[in-house]
Amino acid sequence: MLLPRVVITGRPNVGKSTLFNRLVGARLALVADTPGVTRDRKEAETVLAGTKLLLVDTAGLEEAAPESIPGRMRHSTGQAVEQADLVLFVFDARSGLLPEDVHFATWLRRTGKKVLVVANKAEGRGGAAAAMEAYSLGLGDPVAISAEHNEGVYDLMRDIAELLPRADTADEAAENLPLHFAIIGRPNAGKSTLMNHLLGQERMITGPEPGLTRDAVAVDFTGPDGRLYRLVDTAGLRKRAKVDEGLERMSTSSSIEALKRAEMVVLAIDAMQGVQEQDLHIARLVEREGRGCVIALTKWDALDDRASARQAALDRISISLSQMKGITLVPLSAETGEGIGRLFPAIRATYEKWNLRVPTSALNRWFESALERFPPPLVEGRRLKLRYITQVKARPPSFALFGTRAEQVPDTYVRYLVNSLREAFEMPGVPIRIMLRGTDNPYHEK
Repeated sequence: MLLPRVVITGRPNVGKSTLFNRLVGARLALVADTPGVTRDRKEAETVLAGTKLLLVDTAGLEEAAPESIPGRMRHSTGQAVEQADLVLFVFDARSGLLPEDVHFATWLRRTGKKVLVVANKAEGRGGAAAAMEAYSLGLGDPVAISAEHNEGVYDLMRDIAELLPRADTADEAAENLPLHFAIIGRPNAGKSTLMNHLLGQERMITGPEPGLTRDAVAVDFTGPDGRLYRLVDTAGLRKRAKVDEGLERMSTSSSIEALKRAEMVVLAIDAMQGVQEQDLHIARLVEREGRGCVIALTKWDALDDRASARQAALDRISISLSQMKGITLVPLSAETGEGIGRLFPAIRATYEKWNLRVPTSALNRWFESALERFPPPLVEGRRLKLRYITQVKARPPSFALFGTRAEQVPDTYVRYLVNSLREAFEMPGVPIRIMLRGTDNPYHEK
């Protein structure tokens, strides 16, 4: 059976070859700041989110005479697109959509091929907002990534796998994909002991000495609910100032990489020590990466006053982690098995909320109610006019807010909307993104 073909295309110098190397996991294609480095198609087999495929890197799309080198490169790219099961149309989010991008997007739309728009070079928090411009192309939901810095790439891998044709039905294929979650936390928080218990075997070396785990170790298994999981145990994350050895630096990088690959995160916190500042720092890292999170209070069997310990943890988290309000806490003991039965239902419930898509009608009703309850504030003596909101993606739930001068909405009002969304649609412990999008005033300066 032929492998599904995924073709990467776009203008010159938008990062196609960098993305190709990242998805393949090797530097197979030459990369430079000079446009037009790639001239011939380059192909490589790879596996993305459990799906084996053939990835094709192509020359940059340019309008040129057929007999010229750019013209022949364009013809070669056109042949690759004709054979593609999925086309990744890449544009540079830093420079925004150029007329050439719009031209070639129109051409791709007319081919009838399945297209996934990729906004590359979209580093940092502003990346998703920059990607929103691509909705004007009419090619569906864009994906914001930075191939060079490996941001958003694992979400892209999952999206690619879901869009490709499969031998199974779509429902069966989705069901067969394992839920990918990582166990992270400070050193000696009981992460490896918890993994061993979940797997039912001594898979990881454990002991009282902190720092025994160095690599991020992934294992596939079937959970007690009969579903597939891919579990990653990671090295403990210490404060950056305390990470001094080269080997520990590599272990820390491996743990953060595992976090980026995961869909869900179990944050292991030593219940005997309570919630420390480093635990909160790790939780904020999870939120910034947009992952769903469940907190496991480990070593629960060693506590005498459990009610006080649980309340202290809840209080500290509610005060210091307002951006993950309502996050689920599961007290457990990997040594005795106490509380383990509640972990998988908590992971699944949070995963469902992380994948949530809010119906448009319900979102509109909520938006009207939220504006009535607390109207937008005055900015520079004028009230902001917020017109509508739409959900642009799930995983995590992300929304675009449109209105006159919407980009000037204060952070405090955005937090109010996020908390209201979380409460209205029951999304505890899930990161929620709201991107602000101003609309042009046709009478401005006229």
